[in-house]
Amino acid sequence: MKLVRYGQPGKEKPGLIDADGKLRSLAAVITDIGPNQLSDAALAKLSRLKAEKLPLVKGPPRYGSPLTGIRKFIAIGLNYADHAAESGLPIPAEPIVFMKATSCIQGPNDPIMLPKGSVKTDWEVELGVVIGTRARYVSQKEALNHVAGYCAVNDVSEREFQIERGGTWDKGKGCDTFGPLGPWLVTRDEVPNPQKLAMWLEVNGRRVQSGSTKTMIFSVAKIISYVSQFMTLEPGDVITTGTPPGVGMGMKPPLFLKKGDQMALGIDGLGEQRQTVVPFKL
Repeated sequence: MKLVRYGQPGKEKPGLIDADGKLRSLAAVITDIGPNQLSDAALAKLSRLKAEKLPLVKGPPRYGSPLTGIRKFIAIGLNYADHAAESGLPIPAEPIVFMKATSCIQGPNDPIMLPKGSVKTDWEVELGVVIGTRARYVSQKEALNHVAGYCAVNDVSEREFQIERGGTWDKGKGCDTFGPLGPWLVTRDEVPNPQKLAMWLEVNGRRVQSGSTKTMIFSVAKIISYVSQFMTLEPGDVITTGTPPGVGMGMKPPLFLKKGDQMALGIDGLGEQRQTVVPFKL
């Protein structure tokens, strides 16, 4: 299934994308798409619905984040060897784990706002993993059984804040609007192998990132197992798993986002995002 939330910010309603790509309302079935709707049993119940009998949603509504109630937004750094190389950093021996603030989460096509004082705001297309059942000290063999589904993520990053402002990547990763998710939450039955997904990102129509999850240093299963050794993963937690090469920081000369820039990105089977860069506003 492809699950969505649509409508104005703070007033999103649950829906799904049917086999013909049409948006259908789930508002009469569930109140929202959040932790309580992500268990295997809850998703199985939704999968038994006859999508063609659900109400069609008129017009092209705004898509919000495909799930709500996210308690942790966990990120993995330098998880592609060629991205580590373009960053001038060694390949990590273990996954690099940091956090993105949940307050940065937004819809897939909402504008990206440059933070106050930003000079090095950058892009990163990434595979997002949504946890469906609690995971504590899980093995790699069992890790994917704890996944509800997957979504596209743009791990927007302010590099000066991240790297040059006294340590801790978090401060350059959690600015408002820096976590577009979606457009869909695609359930894991539609993604039999998360290590075979092509991904791309364009800035102003120029393709800058082309990659595949097959070149990850640490697989999705390894990441889930690893992170579960340090914190309990709860339903609705999101892990974004790293980016392939082609970020602005790695270009010669470096290229960073400015007011009016247009981004587009996508991952096979997980949909596309489009964002316009806007100036800081309180």
